[in-house]
Amino acid sequence: MFTRIFTVAGQELRLGLRNRWIMLATLILAAFSLALALLGSTPAGTLGVDRMTITVASLASLSVYLVPLIALLLAFDAISGEIDRGTLLLIFSCPISRTEFLLGKALGHLMVLTVALVIGYGSTGLLLYAVGAGSPAGLADFVRLILTSAALGLAFLAVGYVLSALTRQSSTSAALAIGAWLILVVLYDLALLGLLVTDTGGTFAPHVFPYAIMLNPADAFRLFNLASLGASSLVGGMAGVAESLPFPPVAALASIAGVTVFALCLALVRIRRITP
Repeated sequence: MFTRIFTVAGQELRLGLRNRWIMLATLILAAFSLALALLGSTPAGTLGVDRMTITVASLASLSVYLVPLIALLLAFDAISGEIDRGTLLLIFSCPISRTEFLLGKALGHLMVLTVALVIGYGSTGLLLYAVGAGSPAGLADFVRLILTSAALGLAFLAVGYVLSALTRQSSTSAALAIGAWLILVVLYDLALLGLLVTDTGGTFAPHVFPYAIMLNPADAFRLFNLASLGASSLVGGMAGVAESLPFPPVAALASIAGVTVFALCLALVRIRRITP
C-alpha cells in the first residue's frame, strides 16, 4: 500500500519539478518574505521587538492568502485533469486503490508545497539571523510558521481535491478553486466583520464568533501563529481575540486537522463514484 502511495507522490513531485511549480512557488514565497523582512525594520525599532518577530507576524497574515492559493492551484486538476487527459482509466486499471491514488496525490503536492515553504521562508529566516536581526527563538517561530503553513496548505489541497472530483473538466474545477479561495480567504472574514459590527444584541461575538473562526482553516492558522508570538499583542492584533476564546489557541491546529480529514473523506467518496 505505502509503496503505491509513495509512487504516486514521487510522480507528482517530479511533475512539480518539470512544470516549474516548485520554482515558481518558491520564488513567490521568497520574494514576499524578503520584502516583508526589509519593510519590517521600521516598526521593529518602534515596538521594541526584533525584526524577525515582525517578519513572522507579517508572514502569518500573508500566508493566509498565498498558501491556500498555491495549494488550490496545485490541486484543482488532480482528478479532473486526469479525466481531461484520458489517463484516469489507465490509472484505475492498475493495481492501485482510489484511496491510495488520493493519498499519493496529497502527499506529492504536500511535498511540493513544503519544499517551496522551506526554501522561500527558510532563506529569509536564516538571512535575518545571519545579519543579527533575530534570535534562536525567532528561528523557532519561523519553523513553526513553516510547519503550520504546510498544514494549512494540506487543508486547502483537500478542498481542491473535492472541487476537482466534482467536475470532469479542468477549466470548471479551476473556476471553482478560485471561487473557493475568494469565499474562504476573503469574503468569509468580511462576513464575520459585518456580523460583529451589526451584533446589537451582543450574542454573536461571545457565542458564535469563536467557533466561526475555528471552522475556517485560514483564520485558525492566523490565530494560532499570531497568538504564539511573544509580541503578538504588539504586532499581531490577535492577542485580545485569543484571550477571549473559550478554548486555547492550540485548538486551532485540531480545527485545521479536522477540516483536512473531512475534506479528504469527501473527496474520496466522490472519487469512488467516478466512472472514467
